[in-house]
Amino acid sequence: MINVGIIGGSGYTAGELIRILMFHPSAKLDFVYSTTNAGKQLSVAHHDLMGDIEMNFTDTVNHNVNVVFLCLGHGKSIQFLEHNQFASHTKIIDLGNDFRLTKDKEFNGKSFVYGLPELNKANIKNAQYIANPGCFATAIQLALLPLAADGLLNNDVHINATTGSTGAGVSPSETTHFSWRSNNMSHYKAFDHQHLGEINQSVNQLQADYTNELIFVPNRGDFARGIFATLYTTVEERLEDLVAKYEAFYKDQPFVTITAANINMKQVVQTNKCIISLMKKGNRVLITSIIDNLVKGASGQAVQNMNLMFGLEESTGLHLKPSGF
Repeated sequence: MINVGIIGGSGYTAGELIRILMFHPSAKLDFVYSTTNAGKQLSVAHHDLMGDIEMNFTDTVNHNVNVVFLCLGHGKSIQFLEHNQFASHTKIIDLGNDFRLTKDKEFNGKSFVYGLPELNKANIKNAQYIANPGCFATAIQLALLPLAADGLLNNDVHINATTGSTGAGVSPSETTHFSWRSNNMSHYKAFDHQHLGEINQSVNQLQADYTNELIFVPNRGDFARGIFATLYTTVEERLEDLVAKYEAFYKDQPFVTITAANINMKQVVQTNKCIISLMKKGNRVLITSIIDNLVKGASGQAVQNMNLMFGLEESTGLHLKPSGF
């Protein structure tokens, strides 16, 4: 069994990790670390776990676990690792953004691999330290990588993506308050979202000469979870040929489905799936990419990475069905 530790156990991503790992056939939760809830049952913070798991939060760390997931606020993973030294065999999967960019991947003798399985599977299998991708970044990269792999990105890409309130984290703020969010919508960090760095990095990994702009407008949606991303750019190829290229690119990827049909977010919520729909009008291609921001966009992808790192089938423990109604 893989002994697992979770750091920052009170947040949404930690709650999803617990939900997935407590039924994982090859993993065992060793500890869930939270200084604010130490000694309390997990269900105090994660109400959906009531009756499923009898375990308390702790403020002590077992530094000898097989793998530790860092579910901390952005910029806090470095601080935690500076004060906590894990065993030489312990694998680390960081769900924050501290190590995602190439310029940040080296830290205290540790070299972090960018953990997008559909792009870096071979490297992930041999890695000890993983930088889990961001949620918007996951949906957008999966939409673009087949084009980049064939050198077909030759124009600006316009991106509009809407995320649920859980994307803002568990700590309440003005824009996550129910009375503000309900029946409301807004954009934020337009043209300058922090995930653009990792998206550009992955696109250039496959198409080094891409120098056009990814024009990204992120939105806050009036729902709890999920990401609905639409992208459009100019591509000469016929729709049938593009669909074939996408299907070929993802043929060995268990969580990505390609279609020319209309799609909706309920098809992926609470799963590790990404569904991508392609449409064309003239030379303009519309790509729609949908994921659950907390699963494929965070905790599910982290478990997928864990599976690869420990030589398991990557879909182990991740056969999750959405609720379509």
